[in-house]
Amino acid sequence: MSITVNIYYHGQNGSARAFAEEMEASGIADKIKAEEGNLRYEYFIPLKDGETILLIDSWKNQAALDTHHDSPMMKEIAALREKYDLHMEAERYTSAESDPDDDRFLRK
Repeated sequence: MSITVNIYYHGQNGSARAFAEEMEASGIADKIKAEEGNLRYEYFIPLKDGETILLIDSWKNQAALDTHHDSPMMKEIAALREKYDLHMEAERYTSAESDPDDDRFLRK
């Protein structure tokens, strides 16, 4: 059962986007993507809210997510959040078996 966490970073005057850009440019995002059990780590910008960045962060299981949270890298991330004065919201989802009926709504 995989775990996906959607994290919404809210800032002002472009700070959320600057945070995401620094995460990418500094290599921190690549280090997270390379961690054992990481399935996805990707930033998005909502069309109607340029002051928010959405991070979709997926992990193979809770143990992989716990290991990530216990890593020294989390201090670097926390420091960047403070630097850009970001506020956050999070949503957590666990995977379920796919429903074959859902395929009728997907264009492939």
